[in-house]
Amino acid sequence: MLIDAHCHLDFAAFDDDRQAMFERARAAGVGHFVVPGTTRESWPRVVALGTERDDVSIALGLHPVFMACHREGDVEALAQTLDAHPEAVALGECGIDARFEETLDAQWRLLDAQLRLAKARRLPVVLHCVHANDKLGKRLRQLDLPAGGLIHAFAGSADQARRFVNLGFVVGLGGAITYPRARRLQRAVAALPDDGYVLETDSPDMPLCGHQGQRNESARVARVAEGVAELRGQSVADVTAHSADNTRRLFGIAG
Repeated sequence: MLIDAHCHLDFAAFDDDRQAMFERARAAGVGHFVVPGTTRESWPRVVALGTERDDVSIALGLHPVFMACHREGDVEALAQTLDAHPEAVALGECGIDARFEETLDAQWRLLDAQLRLAKARRLPVVLHCVHANDKLGKRLRQLDLPAGGLIHAFAGSADQARRFVNLGFVVGLGGAITYPRARRLQRAVAALPDDGYVLETDSPDMPLCGHQGQRNESARVARVAEGVAELRGQSVADVTAHSADNTRRLFGIAG
């Protein structure tokens, strides 16, 4: 069974055909979905989706790209919401996006606060990381989080991936691996241990090669599995099984 380990199925992009989207994913062999929250405003939608569907697991966090949406008191609200919803399998999506230099200091403060919450609650973290792999790796090493987490949409080198895996994290592989120009990432994918990655789509974002400008959706995680299998010289069945096992182990999802 395929698992989409990171997809924003609560987003408005799916409001017109969400059920049909789930049906297409099921037809492609996707049996479970992990949906992370990104802002305080989004958490009720994420919680509702997890309540309505047995095949959806949820995470709750404050995303660095939406700094303009976050307000004082959001971290305290996150702690309270996590306590109220023990079904959440992780804290996230949180992280660092160094493309936005004007908010970078605030991003680090927000991330540190969330990492402390995750450590106190022994929750894995779902991390967005753009142009900050080395700095984030250093911070994670200092904190020594007990439940590890997911480096979502990994786009770094084999050495960076190895360091994350050695810290107890897995890296998320999605549409980026399908682009011919992504040679460094493809070398990293080939070098990963079998227990070091999960498959994801980041739907509705992170489209695969050939689908640029289109809405992504969870059914395409099957294409990601094919791409990863080709890069690793393994069967699609083995890649699917490894990813599903890793996702279940990380998030405590029943088999």
